[in-house]
Amino acid sequence: MSQWLADVIDRAGSVQDWLSPVRGEALATLQNQQWPGRRTEAWRYTSLHPFDALLAQPGSTSAQVDSREFAIEGLDSLDLVFVNGELQTDISSLSLPTGLSISALDEPTDNARSVAGQVFTQVKPERHLFGLVNDVLATSGVIIDIADGASIETPVRVINLVTDKVESHNRVLVRLGKQATATVIEHGSGDGASMNTAFAEYQLGYEARLEHYRFALHSADAIHIGGSHFQMGEKSRLNSTLVGYGSQLSRLDVDIHHAGEHAFAKFNNIYLLAENEHFDLHSTIEHAVPNGTTEENARGIVGDNAKAVFNGRIHIHPDAQKTLAELNNRNLLLSRRGQINTKPELEIYADDVQCAHGATVAEIDDEALYYMLSRGISRSQALVMLNFGFVQELIEQMPNKALRDWLQPKLKTRFEGMEVK
Repeated sequence: MSQWLADVIDRAGSVQDWLSPVRGEALATLQNQQWPGRRTEAWRYTSLHPFDALLAQPGSTSAQVDSREFAIEGLDSLDLVFVNGELQTDISSLSLPTGLSISALDEPTDNARSVAGQVFTQVKPERHLFGLVNDVLATSGVIIDIADGASIETPVRVINLVTDKVESHNRVLVRLGKQATATVIEHGSGDGASMNTAFAEYQLGYEARLEHYRFALHSADAIHIGGSHFQMGEKSRLNSTLVGYGSQLSRLDVDIHHAGEHAFAKFNNIYLLAENEHFDLHSTIEHAVPNGTTEENARGIVGDNAKAVFNGRIHIHPDAQKTLAELNNRNLLLSRRGQINTKPELEIYADDVQCAHGATVAEIDDEALYYMLSRGISRSQALVMLNFGFVQELIEQMPNKALRDWLQPKLKTRFEGMEVK
């Protein structure tokens, strides 16, 4: 066991709140976990050595952030701002539409306690080591409940900023009732020598519809480990987009569990790694019942000496007949020194299904680059255009136009620093 994990277990013993019984169960499981190494399949290509030199200290409320810094033109959203794991937003000051309730994890209403009892640790699989760490240490977070039949047009955005030399942990719990509709945005950022775990659990009821985004925009020396986990009820629909940057260590786990028949999940993800950065994305789709549909598309651009890991698994259970599932991973290397370890998986135990998966790794097309240069386009602009074209299809599929318009120039700026070598 690492010294950091041993310290986590010691600290967890002093966490006492209304979730202590559930935290105690998670702690008992965590105490029996092994620190991942190269022989641990889920961590084979991602080293946890950055934890050996971790200088971050748990929790700090000294940093104050103006939420206007995160304003997105054209996006009218309900913003919940966390700084170093602490909620800065006064929830009571928010004007919430009918059918939407939001409560702080450390000061829950009676209804929020009921929601948490159904969602906290009930959606996220127990196998995630850092998810267990979050279970025992995340005392700050939000509980979001959308009532049966409610259609919440205003997106709820959870902003999670981590500053230099700080360790923080926060949690998001969301329940959508029957035939409820909502948009939730997880927006993470930080580039200092920080450590953050951020996990979210979503429970979708009958015919519920969730539009979901996760922007994991941590970079430089940050260590960011998190996950978004979904339990889908009968005839529910999920449209999720993930955009991730690389950093010293960035790891995300996404789990989508088809628990009800005729559910539909669309999951698009984009990861962009600048020089020397690392990003690891593991996704698991569990089809446990018949007539489910999943579409997953992942595209990554990997810079010089950067390392990307993608492991996408679709598991078709014996009773999941009539399942339609497709997984596609495409990667673009900007340097021969960049690495991509991709592993798409299909595990099928039903015989009446339609499933497919594939992966590609390629370099910038020299002919396309030469053509653009011969037409008077500068090399830097040509590379931005080629990179952007590689991920543009997935960006255009984002339902929210304001987010598309905000993301495009942001990605172009990042592409300008990702030179082909």
